Order: sequence, then structure tokens, then C-alpha cells
Amino acid sequence: MYPGAHLSTRPHDPAVIMADSGETVTFTQLETRSVQIARALAERGLRPGDHLAVLATNTARVFDIYWAAMRSGLYLTMVNWHLTAAESAYIVTDCGAKALIVDAALADVGAELIPLTPGVETRFAYSGPIEGHEDLDAAAAVQPTEPPTDQPRGADMLYSSGTTGRPKGIKPELPNRQIGEPGDTMTAMNSSVWGVGPDTVYLSPAPLYHAAPLRTCASVQALGGTVVVMERFDAERALALIEEHRITYSQWVPTMFVRMLRLPEEVRARYDTSSLKVAVHAAAPCPVDVKRAMIDWWGPILSEYYSSTELNGLTIVDTPEWLEHPGTVGRAVLGTIQVCDPAGAEVPTGTIGTIYFERDTLPFEYHNDPEKTRAAQHPDHPTWTTTGDVGYVDDEGHLFLTDRDSFLIISGGVNIYPREIEDALLAHPSVLDAAVIGLPDPDLGERVTAVVQPVEGQSGDADLADALLEHLRPRIAKFKLPREVIFRDTLPRTPTGKLVKRNL
Repeated sequence: MYPGAHLSTRPHDPAVIMADSGETVTFTQLETRSVQIARALAERGLRPGDHLAVLATNTARVFDIYWAAMRSGLYLTMVNWHLTAAESAYIVTDCGAKALIVDAALADVGAELIPLTPGVETRFAYSGPIEGHEDLDAAAAVQPTEPPTDQPRGADMLYSSGTTGRPKGIKPELPNRQIGEPGDTMTAMNSSVWGVGPDTVYLSPAPLYHAAPLRTCASVQALGGTVVVMERFDAERALALIEEHRITYSQWVPTMFVRMLRLPEEVRARYDTSSLKVAVHAAAPCPVDVKRAMIDWWGPILSEYYSSTELNGLTIVDTPEWLEHPGTVGRAVLGTIQVCDPAGAEVPTGTIGTIYFERDTLPFEYHNDPEKTRAAQHPDHPTWTTTGDVGYVDDEGHLFLTDRDSFLIISGGVNIYPREIEDALLAHPSVLDAAVIGLPDPDLGERVTAVVQPVEGQSGDADLADALLEHLRPRIAKFKLPREVIFRDTLPRTPTGKLVKRNL
């Protein structure tokens, strides 16, 4: 499925609505614009298997470009617009982009990229001029609106968040099918698991360069639903949009839940969220107390999945099942979970280890980095892959995450996973955000250190530090207690909610 399949039934209905500007793009407009951009790219020599990079803020134009790439057999790489020019240039160069499209709102970075990305042959800008770039709108406007006869399906080639190192390009095989033929995993999941269809109104509060928002928005459009895109997340504004557009489906990261829950009760009660049928969350572990609070507020509509940009595996859990197994991220619906020790041996049920997903074939590779690809593979089973997460399964196959290998703290010879401590800190009403890291210690090797962002109006002082430690004592083992509490105005999170601990 793709948006053009709905022209006979929904030609003038909105495929995209931008939350702040109100800009609306109908299914007919989305189809026409994507065809014209596809033809403009082909006219400039892009062929199936070539790479297109896009540097853009959250705009409706992103979907015109996305579907142009998908109907041209291209690899599409969205570049995080928060990166510096040098960081962006690394991704554009590493992905082998033959063409680069830049949002005029990012004109300064776009201009800086010209000398840094000499391999790019074609540069387009949209919504305004950028020196050294063609006008995408003008180039597309002169193209025919009739779809080409041959429309091989493309694929996204997105980059990891870079929370534990330099971003890695995740390259799948191109699908061997035409744009209108079924076979997309995310689209099938949205249809079968969450009931997405023409009546769906989906709220996307996250950046479109990230895998989950981009793929989910595209899946909703492919199934004939409407996507409402926030230009940037704001907790109260999100609630207002749910009421205004009668949102039926939404997707969040736990940090967004925390910010909405921290709104004053009278503000939360001001908005009608009863239209919501499904609220999905993913991208980062959700503290149990936070999820319980959201279920109490929105009802049993929360659905959680655990996966990655690599899409090497997938688990899903709905509210009733989660309430029976609090903290689980669900059971596998794509791949088979294997939990292994550092040597690669499978561990017993209930034992913490590295999480692998067993597949019939290798589901991805890291672009230009065979060593990282090999490091993600099990030493004895090449089609078992991991993204570095650690956890365990219970005797019913429910997966529980504990942390990432790279976040492990070894203090006094004991392994300590920070997530449990972070979840306990976030349960304190004076904490807006928290991270736990290991700092060098001459005696212990590493000492457990909490870095805390207090809620607005709360002083980060010795009294609060003492209160937090008192709060933790009955909740975690003594050896896990932080030796130090450090306060910061903000913590380094990506816009998709992932904590960048290497920056701490």
C-alpha cells in the first residue's frame, strides 16, 4: 500500500496536517508532488539503488520527498538537523548520497555542507533559496504528474542515534517489489496490531528524522489515515491537539509521558483525550510508575513495543498483558529472543544477558562498517543479532530490559545496571529527569553517580540530594545507592528521548 492507492476514495482528504501552521496536504497533493519530485530526481540521474539524503525540520514537504524516494527505488537517509555541519557531512558522505535536499530553514548548515560533501552531485533546497542549491519546488513543478510505469519500492537507510558512539548507517536490502505491492513490515503491523485505516488520525510529536515517527507516519498514510505532525513537542500543546483533531492514535517516548504527567492537574483536566484509542510508546524504557500513571489517566489503551532502527526483532505488549507482567516490553512478534552471556552461551530463563533476535537471514548490515556488523552478530550464529541491550525473559517468554551493555557500571567488582536506579529517581516528585553513570574511583573502580534535573522551581541542593537518597533506600539495594548526586539544568537527551550518556 501507498498513499496513491487512496485517490479514488479520499482524494481531497488530508494526508498531512501540520499542527502549528495548519498547512494541510491532501492525498491528491501528496501523490502529485511525490511523482513530480521523483521525476526531477530521475532527470538528474538518480537510479534505483542510489542514495538520497534529506536535511529537514518537521515540515509537510518531508512526506513528498519520502514517497518520491520510495517510488523510485532509492535509499533515503534523513539527517538529524540538530547536528553540526561536520556531523551532518559525515552522514551525507558515509551514506554515499548522490543528491541532497535541504530545508531552507537550515540554510546556514546547507551552505556549510557544500565544501564538506564533494561527492554530492545534485543539491536541492525547498521553501526558500540556499546558495549553491537548485529550487526543488521549481524543478518539480515542470515535471509531469503521471506516475512512471516502473516504480520500484525504495527503502530508508537511517542512522542510529549515536548515543554510544558515532552514528551507524543501517542498510537493509531493497525490496523486490513495486510501490503499490504489499510487504512493508511497519505498515502490516500498524494495520493488524493497532487497527490503522482510513478513519485513523495519528498524532506524531517527534522529529521525522527518527525511524519510528517517519515509518509510522508513512504507514498511516499508506493505509489511508491522516497524520498530524507537531513541529516540536510541547506537553500541553500535545493534549490540545488530541482534543482539537480528535486524535485516535499516537506514539510517544517516556520522556514525553513524564512531561505531560508533570503538568498541573487542572491543566491536564482541561483537555478531552477520550478520542484516543491507541497510545503507543517505544524508543526508551518506560519506568513502571510512569506507565501506571498514564494508564490511570488515559485508560487501558497503552501499547508498547521494543525494537530498533535495525528492525532486527520486535516485541509488543498491550495494557492488560503489561498489568499482569509489569515492566515487560512484551513477547516477540518478529524474530525469536535469545539471551546470552558474554561468551555467547544461552542463559537460563530469568537470567540477565545480552538480547539477541534469531532470524532466518541477516536482517541488516551497518553501512561501510563490516566490523560493527560482525560485532552485532552472535559469535556462533550469524543470523542472531543484538543492538547491545541487556535483559531477561520469564518462563512465558516476556522480555524485560535492564539496560545497555555500554551503560554497565562495575563498582567494587559488582555489576550495576543504572536503569533501575534511574526509574526509582524519576518516581520522586521533585525529579524531572535523571541519569546514573559510573565515574572513576580509585578504590571501587567506578562509583555510582546520579545526575538529576529537578522540576521547575525546585532547588538542586544538599537537602534535595539527601531527600533523594532517602527515597532510594527502600527501593534499591544498598550497594546500588549513588555515592554522589549532581544537579544539572538539563540532561543530554536526543529529541527522541534517548539519553546521551557519553556526553555526561
